[in-house]
Amino acid sequence: MAGVEANVTQPAQVEISKTGSVPTEGYEKKCIFCRIVNNELGTELLHCDEEISCFRDIKPGAPHHYLVVPSKHVGNCKSLSKEHVPLVKRMVETGKEILQKNNVTDLSDVRFGFHWPPFCSVTHLHLHVLAPASQMGFMSRLFYRLNSYWFITAEQLIELLNSKGESN
Repeated sequence: MAGVEANVTQPAQVEISKTGSVPTEGYEKKCIFCRIVNNELGTELLHCDEEISCFRDIKPGAPHHYLVVPSKHVGNCKSLSKEHVPLVKRMVETGKEILQKNNVTDLSDVRFGFHWPPFCSVTHLHLHVLAPASQMGFMSRLFYRLNSYWFITAEQLIELLNSKGESN
């Protein structure tokens, strides 16, 4: 109809505060997560601010499976230093917020963690947030296994980074 503007609204759980321009610093054009955060692929962002973004995993390992990533490109968890501890903690807090917004109230039945290189398919740092962990299938229990050499919990990563010196 003439004179009528279409209002496009974001779902209630989405928080976006981004500029419309393509970022240059902290953006890797070949990185799928950088492209998702930059809204190039049409993926629904459940959270997006200057530091942290969150979206659903395309191959969910649990009824709730989210990926929390830095909005700017950061390498995998093996490349981090002690200076990254606040970022990792903020990623965990964002994961908890997204779970709560999606009616997951039992935070004792969740799994927060990272795949340890070379067992990560995307080199952009990403936190897996899975809930309820008790409902993960056999393969997911294997892929996101605690105390394995391919998966490290967020707490273990923070402890490891805190034990490092101020630089790598």
